[in-house]
Amino acid sequence: VTAKGLSEREVPADVAIWPVVFTLADNDLEALVSAVERQTRTVVAFLEDNGFDASEISANPPAITDKQAQNYGGNSVRFRYLAQTTVTVYSDNIDAVLKARAGMLALGKAGVTVTQDGYLAQTQFLFQGLNDLKPAMIEEATRNARTVAEKFAADSGSALGKIRKARQGQFSISDRDSTTPHLKKVRVVSTLEYYLAD
Repeated sequence: VTAKGLSEREVPADVAIWPVVFTLADNDLEALVSAVERQTRTVVAFLEDNGFDASEISANPPAITDKQAQNYGGNSVRFRYLAQTTVTVYSDNIDAVLKARAGMLALGKAGVTVTQDGYLAQTQFLFQGLNDLKPAMIEEATRNARTVAEKFAADSGSALGKIRKARQGQFSISDRDSTTPHLKKVRVVSTLEYYLAD
């Protein structure tokens, strides 16, 4: 008989990668670069005020686009230069990340236009403690599979024998739901094949 056993855990994320992306536009390249530097300092100061250490913060060089140099759209753009800058937080302080993200309005009041949409602006919450969970979860999945197999054997008037073949299954880590990506669901399904005896 082949039986499957499930084990699930809900765990908090233990690492956050939070990109703070902001965009500026100007017709004067030198003025644009100065504004980017000023706003980068504002963002870094905001993050430090929210408890992040300098080692957890990294500022990438701005990506500057010259709209007039592009082959599409003509020369009818309002601002010639567009700069997009990313300041990234890499931290294991999940609570601080959640609190700081909730207070982003302060950056808007300081004149920083933070981009919330797009792949580059998505905060990633990771769980890296899988190895600590594996033994107990495999044990639980195996126990659950055996319970299913015993029920099958009893219903068929047989006795459950030894394991013939076992597959641990692949562990998966996913968001608990779309609104709480900092909470993770860890799941594994083990498949076990047992001998049956009359």
